[in-house]
Amino acid sequence: MHSDLKIVDPIWTTAYMSRNYGYMVYDTLFAMDSDTKVHPQMVDTYTVSDDKLTYTMTLRDGLKWHDGAPVTSEDCIASIKRWGAKDSMGQKLLEFVAEFKAVDDKTFQIVLKKPYGLVIASLAKPSSNVPFMMPKRVADTPAGDQITDYTGSGPFVFKQDEWKPGDVAVFEKFDDYVPRSEEPSWAAGGKVVNVDRVEWVSIKDHQTAVNALLEGEVDYLEAPPTDLLPLFEGNDDITAKILNPLGNQYMFRMNWLHPPFNDVKLRRAALMAINQVDFVQATIGNPDYYKECPAMFVCGTAFATEAGTEIVMKSDIEGAKKLLEEAGYDGTPVVVMQSTDVDVLNNLGPVAADKLKQAGFNVDLQAMDWQTLVARRAKKEPPSEGGWNVFLTSWTAADILNPISAAGFNTNCEKSWFGWPCDEKMEELREAFATETDEAKQKGIAEEIQKRAMEIGTHAHAGQWYQVPAWRSDKLSGVLGGPFPIFWNIAKSE
Repeated sequence: MHSDLKIVDPIWTTAYMSRNYGYMVYDTLFAMDSDTKVHPQMVDTYTVSDDKLTYTMTLRDGLKWHDGAPVTSEDCIASIKRWGAKDSMGQKLLEFVAEFKAVDDKTFQIVLKKPYGLVIASLAKPSSNVPFMMPKRVADTPAGDQITDYTGSGPFVFKQDEWKPGDVAVFEKFDDYVPRSEEPSWAAGGKVVNVDRVEWVSIKDHQTAVNALLEGEVDYLEAPPTDLLPLFEGNDDITAKILNPLGNQYMFRMNWLHPPFNDVKLRRAALMAINQVDFVQATIGNPDYYKECPAMFVCGTAFATEAGTEIVMKSDIEGAKKLLEEAGYDGTPVVVMQSTDVDVLNNLGPVAADKLKQAGFNVDLQAMDWQTLVARRAKKEPPSEGGWNVFLTSWTAADILNPISAAGFNTNCEKSWFGWPCDEKMEELREAFATETDEAKQKGIAEEIQKRAMEIGTHAHAGQWYQVPAWRSDKLSGVLGGPFPIFWNIAKSE
């Protein structure tokens, strides 16, 4: 896998290892397929009242938690509330909710204050934070605290007794899981498990991991480096191909809480200093697997626009220096966190540091493993006390297709994603997008939101790229595409 598994609460963090873990252990009420269409998943049937204010959902028969208890309406209500307290799209949904009602053990209602067009789409959010369902006793945990009970109802059971962080995470087939009857597609459809056990082995050295696949010691690599992909060419026993055609997008994120990026001019200066091509060339290298793309809602999708993004398409170092002078920058150190153990993230920090230095910032580049970075980015303390100023990450495109699901645009101050931007105008625009039902008008609002993001410096789109997983095609069949690794439907030969 692309990283070691250390955090096993996919609501507490947006880290993709935790999301991937979540899809093994938990299930969702609704799910998105490869055409980005939404389907019921744990839900059997649902209705929407004529006034668009009451959504009534009935769960499928036979849903059980891994401890044998039935999945109930109260479990689902508690899970939606915990997810909604943390996730950008969930927060927006909860703003419209008047109340949740448990009609009986299998049926519950979401009653709105006013119509909201993204209720079902929110509950089908395919990537971090995914609205996974948890037992009520677990979901009652405050969203800011990590859970300690790993009971789910998904197709696999997490073997906590065999978990060795830094070494291996083990999952066993959940024999009582009841798959849907439809064909699987991304997170939707029948999650049929054909293997008894899945082991995620942590191999930090990429060459060693590739050699392990070549020698048949492992069956699947989620994220082999692109510069090692030629080693698989001509090998008929190994398949390497893009499983997520929408790709991924790098993000340059600043912390609004502390100097220097509590000053909009200095955030603008930072955006002016960086550019996309330097990031993707340093990390992906092969142009077959990256492209420059101004659209923060992903090139080739419904809300793609170039509006306002000129600032990050080409470095303007002299312009950035001028803004530093105008803002009276006093040389406050900029702590840039660099992930060192995830291949596609490794070089982002040094590139950012170099560009910021060229512009005149006093940069303190600090190296750490990804899981440490994930934990540290949640800290609101000043950088001198363990906090931070900048980190870079990557989002799968499915996460960022609109300004409600894309966490970077949430400017709800303390409730915002790490970096905690705060801007009333942006929130007004997001509210307008969320309540608009005409897609053409939504597109116009999305354009205004992207321009506003660049004006105030929420974050930068730092390049679009594509992951190429590889697996032993002589041993595995049924590997599915999706914005996350999927282990149901896979069968393994002896």
